[in-house]
Amino acid sequence: MSKMWKHSRKYSLFTFILLNFLFQFTVKATPKTPNPNLKFPCNPPQNSYPFCNTSLPFSTRSQNLLSLLTLPEKISFLCNNFSGIPRLGIPPYQWWSESLHGIATNGPGISFDGPIKSATMFPQVLNSAASFNRSSWSETATAIGIEGRAMYNSGQAGLTFWAPNINIFRDPRWGRGQETPGEDPLVASVYAVEFVKGSQGEFWGEVREHGEKLKQRILEEDGGGLLMLSACCKHFTAYDLEKWGNFSRYSFNAVVTEQDMEDTYQPPFKSCIQQGKASCLMCSYNSINGIPACARGDLLQKVRSDWGFKGYITSDCDAVATIYEYQHYVKTAADAVAEALKAGIDINCGTYMLYNTESAIGKGKLKEVDIDRALNNLFIVLLRLGLFNGDPLNGMFGRLGSQDVCTNEHKKLALEAATQSIVLLKNNDNFLPLNKDHVSSLATIGPGANSTTQLDGGYSGIPCNAKSYVEGLQTYIKKITYVSGCLDVACESNSTFNEALLVAEMSDYVILIVGLDLTQETEDKDRITLLLPGKQMDLVSLVASVSRKPIILVLTGGGPLDVSFAEADSRIASILWIGYPGEAGGEALAEVIFGDYNPGGRLPMTWYPESFTKIPMNNMNMRPDPYRQYPGRTHRFYTGDVVYEFGHGLSYTSYINKFLSAPNRLNLITKTSVSLRKLYETKLGIGYVSTDELLSCDTLRFKVQLSVMNVGEMDGSHVVMLYSKASSNVQGAPKKQLVGFSRVHTSANGSTDTSFIVDPCEHLSFANEHGKRILALGEHILMSGESEHSLFIDI
Repeated sequence: MSKMWKHSRKYSLFTFILLNFLFQFTVKATPKTPNPNLKFPCNPPQNSYPFCNTSLPFSTRSQNLLSLLTLPEKISFLCNNFSGIPRLGIPPYQWWSESLHGIATNGPGISFDGPIKSATMFPQVLNSAASFNRSSWSETATAIGIEGRAMYNSGQAGLTFWAPNINIFRDPRWGRGQETPGEDPLVASVYAVEFVKGSQGEFWGEVREHGEKLKQRILEEDGGGLLMLSACCKHFTAYDLEKWGNFSRYSFNAVVTEQDMEDTYQPPFKSCIQQGKASCLMCSYNSINGIPACARGDLLQKVRSDWGFKGYITSDCDAVATIYEYQHYVKTAADAVAEALKAGIDINCGTYMLYNTESAIGKGKLKEVDIDRALNNLFIVLLRLGLFNGDPLNGMFGRLGSQDVCTNEHKKLALEAATQSIVLLKNNDNFLPLNKDHVSSLATIGPGANSTTQLDGGYSGIPCNAKSYVEGLQTYIKKITYVSGCLDVACESNSTFNEALLVAEMSDYVILIVGLDLTQETEDKDRITLLLPGKQMDLVSLVASVSRKPIILVLTGGGPLDVSFAEADSRIASILWIGYPGEAGGEALAEVIFGDYNPGGRLPMTWYPESFTKIPMNNMNMRPDPYRQYPGRTHRFYTGDVVYEFGHGLSYTSYINKFLSAPNRLNLITKTSVSLRKLYETKLGIGYVSTDELLSCDTLRFKVQLSVMNVGEMDGSHVVMLYSKASSNVQGAPKKQLVGFSRVHTSANGSTDTSFIVDPCEHLSFANEHGKRILALGEHILMSGESEHSLFIDI
């Protein structure tokens, strides 16, 4: 088995089964050792309360605990840093832990000061999205869940983790776009589901041992089944601005149409809750159409009444305070607390509820029943996590510990995820891959090329064994000369250029690593330009002008960059986007450059030209408005020029996609006997039908089967993307929209098949101006690669 195949194989069912086996073997075989740092309720002798009785339903146990609490004790639960109730044997608990792409240090619930000194750092979320690989997302999340539970068992973490970030990467300047799965609502939705299901755990372990009767009871519980840890969909909703111009996330009012809310901003959250079964939802800082997100009772209640959410809702940190202090939506702090609790918030990250709830009750703005509702939601999640079952080390996940963190399996998974996420943007004359036997000397230039701090991106922890890009390349080429080129990523001076030019002139090949880091894009900081920072562009052009051979340009960071100059420069042979690849980034880059891994990543966001920065960042509209010279946003609606389009990504081989089977016609059955097509044509001159008017969406689903032919000389993994577009000119329709995606392995000069299940009500529809889903009648074109298939939809 070649090394290339080893690192390009598709992690899917086999790997999941293997991880599941290893996990359950660990659970059953690893000796349990008491941990004096692990504090838990229901510890003898204070385990006689009904809320400690594991034979009772969660709802009964929750109500019992509620009945035992005084009002001040209830209020103490409304803060993320819960102080505990000694008289009931309930110790303090910190709700705030982070696990965006590995166990992170951001949340106060995490400590690496204990037996576990590090955790696996997987690629940043945007990088993982670039792999377009569901199974990789699920396996990464499962590994994060295992490590999170292991750290809890070691007394170094909580069990309520505030990830994933599933906001839409709407504007390329957004400092937190790196934390998201990108700009497409379908991709973000699928990622959300895989992350939540994986990290919350789908293992039944001891439940199997206790029999089907216990399993069925747990499945039927009001709050859902047992959890390895609790995942949180954030930030609800339409949150994608940090600090731009005079606008700040704490006071920004996102003006969003019903149309964009329905088919762009909300789908990831709906999927996260309905399919992922997330146990937490976090409301955002911003206002939405004039009302703070954490006071939007209509939206927060909809997730429970319409989407079936069974979990707790937390505010972003100090977002309850912003209702009064930044947004001035209410007149007092007590009003802010009352508005948030009555809207549906269950817990405040921060102390605003802790200090102002009693005042709100005393002034008649709030009732104790509002607090009881919130606490019930909190307690159900804690019960699902097993926190009131006595010693957690005796529970379902109790034997997870330090031996399950930074395992060889997890580190290999981090490497696989990193290699799958690398995107080859340009490769003139098949310059890459390099043959290591033909490279006599290599120059590596770039301010972060010999550092591991640039690998991880935001919300990171302490990695297991990170290697810089230079260290990764040194495993292939021993004669490497490294210079920084710029003093730092900001590159405000050219004082160190001469050294870089000298090294470039003397070396056989040159790899130039430039781009962004967290000094340029991060939480609370948006960019103002899409160009390379400072004098980086000058450095690239000068190095390319003196190098013996065309150079290889590697771009770091999450935000799109306008590198049109490099795309057009023949002296720059190849361009790679590596983003924030995680702890294995150095090794992953080397494997791709030297051909041990055939790149297959695709951009999960559009790369815009610098001229896009003229568009106000506070304009939330997705659809273009030609009368106001507004080009729209994302690949679904944007009408302007691009540097690289969504889904762009090259390979060391070539692929041909071909439709094997798909229906040619689809007949809709409506709930009424009236010909809706004629009705709408008469009134509006267009043809469409509301999905609400269809008798059944389930019966309309159909299968599309495609063949993927590898017509090159190298094995590789290929991302198959299925798009659709309606030929009829219905106002507000996307130019095209992503229907499905799949990453498949192909052998050189071989073919493989893949298939998609298409739900017309979901995948072929879009929202009208009233936020109602409509399905255009007439011809729809299904597209994959250069191949197209016509589907006619009629009533």
